[in-house]
Amino acid sequence: MTAQQIIFLFVALFTLISAVMVVTTRNLVHAALWLVSTLFGVAVVYALLNANFIAVVQVVVYIGAIAILFIFAVMLTRRDMRDTGPQMNKNWWAGALVAALTFAGLVSLLQEWSGFSKTASDFPSGFDAMGLLGEALVSPDAYVLPFEVASVLLLAALVGAVYVAFNPRSGDSQK
Repeated sequence: MTAQQIIFLFVALFTLISAVMVVTTRNLVHAALWLVSTLFGVAVVYALLNANFIAVVQVVVYIGAIAILFIFAVMLTRRDMRDTGPQMNKNWWAGALVAALTFAGLVSLLQEWSGFSKTASDFPSGFDAMGLLGEALVSPDAYVLPFEVASVLLLAALVGAVYVAFNPRSGDSQK
């Protein structure tokens, strides 16, 4: 094994453990912090694949914006950070069975795909990936609308979290 493969296996294991901790921890703030570590692991995988721009976007957009917004929303809207209700319902095994069957189906489907044994060809000389990506992000015919919708949605979530945090509850105003 090469050093890059060993680093990939370590990072993949770290990312997988962090992702499991996101959905199993009882404290919402801890779950958000585990989400940050999971997203950072994905950014490292992008860096290992020589997709440096996507790795930076992963850190800036997902860790720097969405995860922090999630942490602020949780901290503004929840007084008790520990959920006291049951963490699993009685049909948890059905969800685990569907997930295992889906994973097995994807593995069997991808084993027959010839793309695993191929390597990517080099880009032709003069290929400007960043220029094409920049044009796609600001072009009205490409991805500018989804990014604007996502930004408005995040702003609405933040305004909603602040409103809920500062809205006097009916029982609190009588004290």
